[in-house]
Amino acid sequence: MKKFLVAAFVIAVSTVSANAADLAARPYTRVPAVYAGYDWSGFYIGGNVGEALSRNCWSNTVFLGVATVPSFAEGCSNAAGATLGGQIGYRWQSISWVFGLEAQGNWADLSASNPSPLLGGTTSNVSKIDAVGLFTGHVGYSGAWENSLIYVKGGAAVTNDKYNGVVTSTNFVFDTARETRWGAVAGIGGEYGFAPNWSFGIEWDHLFMGNRNVGFASTTPPTIAFRTESIRQDVDLVTARINYHWGASPVVARY
Repeated sequence: MKKFLVAAFVIAVSTVSANAADLAARPYTRVPAVYAGYDWSGFYIGGNVGEALSRNCWSNTVFLGVATVPSFAEGCSNAAGATLGGQIGYRWQSISWVFGLEAQGNWADLSASNPSPLLGGTTSNVSKIDAVGLFTGHVGYSGAWENSLIYVKGGAAVTNDKYNGVVTSTNFVFDTARETRWGAVAGIGGEYGFAPNWSFGIEWDHLFMGNRNVGFASTTPPTIAFRTESIRQDVDLVTARINYHWGASPVVARY
């Protein structure tokens, strides 16, 4: 009986070994595709809405053709209001670094006044910005969080400005001036790709618009060069943005 069991065991082991040797190698199964990030390359266009703040400080340098030496400080005004606009740009992505160019145009309603001591405190200076433009390059980093982009930007800025001198008691405009002012801008922002071609972001920009000498003309005949003001201007924009991208999409890494 013992010999029979030993023989049966030997036969069973031999059979299993032979069958194992005849089996084909197990086929390789590819690991499923794994999500790797978001490709920000390509053109994009979008809109933005937010809050704008401006500060204008006035100093008189010429009054009725006579230079004011030293210049006469007249004070500052601060304005806050809504802004609405759009942007268009193009981005290149290299691994996790993103480079881009962008043009942005915004409507604004930033109007404020400050009392002026120039004519015995009876007048006020009114500053208004009704449009802002930005022409910038930016550098960003993608990949710190899924679908995310953080970036810094800088370039040129332009504002459309109107200034009035008014009699405070009656709001009568006695002189006026307009200018298109160029300066510089620096900003920072973050963006998140929430769909294959769509992203949402928040951005803050500071506009360094500098000092400009602005000539004012009287509003009543005869029209004369009434005064010249040195006006210093700074603007801040905080906006929420939404963009549609051509080409930007989730990237899938294959193994």
